Amino acid sequence: MSGATLPADGAPPTAVSPKAVPVASAFVPGQRDLRLDLFRGIALWLIYLDHIPSNIVNRFTIRNYGFSDATEIFIFISGYTAAYVYGRAMRDQGFVISGARILRRAWQIYVAHIFLFAIYLAEISYVASNFANPLYAEEMNIVSFLSNPDTMIVQALLLKFKPVNMDVLPLYIVLLFMFPPILWLLLRRPTLALGLSAALYAAARILSLNLPAYPGGVWFFNPFAWQLLFVFGAWCALGGAARHARIVKSPWTLLAACGYLLFSMFIALSWRHEGLREFVPQIVQVIIEPVSKTNLSLLRLFHFFAIAVVVVSFVPLDWPALKSPLLRPAIVCGQHSLEIFCLGVFLAFAAHFVVGEFSGAVTAQVLVSINGILIMILTAGLISWYKEIEGRRPKAQKKDMPDADLAGGEV
Repeated sequence: MSGATLPADGAPPTAVSPKAVPVASAFVPGQRDLRLDLFRGIALWLIYLDHIPSNIVNRFTIRNYGFSDATEIFIFISGYTAAYVYGRAMRDQGFVISGARILRRAWQIYVAHIFLFAIYLAEISYVASNFANPLYAEEMNIVSFLSNPDTMIVQALLLKFKPVNMDVLPLYIVLLFMFPPILWLLLRRPTLALGLSAALYAAARILSLNLPAYPGGVWFFNPFAWQLLFVFGAWCALGGAARHARIVKSPWTLLAACGYLLFSMFIALSWRHEGLREFVPQIVQVIIEPVSKTNLSLLRLFHFFAIAVVVVSFVPLDWPALKSPLLRPAIVCGQHSLEIFCLGVFLAFAAHFVVGEFSGAVTAQVLVSINGILIMILTAGLISWYKEIEGRRPKAQKKDMPDADLAGGEV
């Protein structure tokens, strides 16, 4: 999160003095930060659980106990990783080559998105037609596709048409597309770059800037707002967090973060329990609602910052549990985020189908939740095994190198 934060993989930059040049200090080789893999893997599990409607298990995910959810974790770590991977390339190879690498990765994720789109639509269409339940098509927002497939395919290729649960990858594609000039500025004037990102965020919220969706509306994740969290992650990776480590690790900062987390938990619980709502002053309800996810409400942003402060304070880089077999499954999933995210989208609808068609009992909801996560773990383990036997990631050579994965494959 803040210093060597969580969507990232890769070794964190070592501590630097405030006067150090970010370009020189950000790429000092160091111990791999498994916290990034761990929390990205956990975020992938939470996203999967949150995508299953009418699931008792997702009542225990973090979105129920505060303003933010796993998406913020995922986007922040993605920005952190992208900066660590491509910042080194931009320093060593220049803007053109590193920019080309970033755009190539954006293209690869675009292809993955289209591939997932095709499989996802086939899955939903098959279930809706063979089980005579058109509600699945309506719930997943593909009714317009079934009635007008030629137009909707073109709109999907333009990233305007997106079925339910397929909004994250298009957001990431746009963020990567915007990233080369941002990274160039982050390496030279990090404060200015972060300030311009914050200005774009403010403009998006004030002027209602967003990208159009099809057949109507705007993007569920406004890229002009969510870019701030992505850029903040990159800023942290390039030395920003290290330069402000004293503030992040201050007892007063931790106290403020814990206080805000408790406040947001109470408010979030009051939304679901009428008995608690009466204890929330009316003026507070008016001020804080709605907590927009589309435009990344400041309340969500501050909630993520508070979580980051607590994690950095209580989960150090050398935390022994990071090497425990109990945490290994989440870490492996986090190291293969693109594949596991796509798999999670497919599995979430499959779980929804099983619960809706066969059994809505609590036991069934728990079983599909657990089995989905087990499939994700086994798949990540299989991918790791294939990479090892193919010699793509020799441990002796790359044990301290970041597994860029969603940010850009092998370094």
